[in-house]
Amino acid sequence: MGPRAPTPHGRGGASLAAGRVARWEEFQEAWGALVEASRSPKTFVVVEGERDRRSVRRLGLAGEVVLLHRGQPVRLVAHDLARRARRVILLTDWDAQGGRLAHLLAEFLKAMPLELDLEHRRQLARLLRGELTHVEGLYGWARRTAEALGEPLEPWLDRLEAETSAR
Repeated sequence: MGPRAPTPHGRGGASLAAGRVARWEEFQEAWGALVEASRSPKTFVVVEGERDRRSVRRLGLAGEVVLLHRGQPVRLVAHDLARRARRVILLTDWDAQGGRLAHLLAEFLKAMPLELDLEHRRQLARLLRGELTHVEGLYGWARRTAEALGEPLEPWLDRLEAETSAR
């Protein structure tokens, strides 16, 4: 007889739960760093669309959020960012199209006098691999994950707000 599938009540379930807790803790740390970075003056976070912006706002990102899909060519979005930003954090989706958009915008921004940050996108992609590919789903994923761990999302968001506001 082959190996049994993990169950929530057996050892396999315990390791799945431990993995989920570790992933949630890593996400909290990574997201907190992104929220803090976005509060720096002249820092802009670039997302693809309005639903992405709503999702990151619901997760406490209060800094400037720029939409990539706003009826302008990417080249013009890049020039607008170069005029107004000191730092640009790219947070496009973690699918093929999001990767292409991040690469295209990065190519335009590399020649500009600003700091280009792709690290937050990479870190979130690694953490969420296999669970989420679209920024618009971040809030829902965070809420479901927190609730599955018996930890409502709102207290964490309140702590995040207090911590980043105090700095």
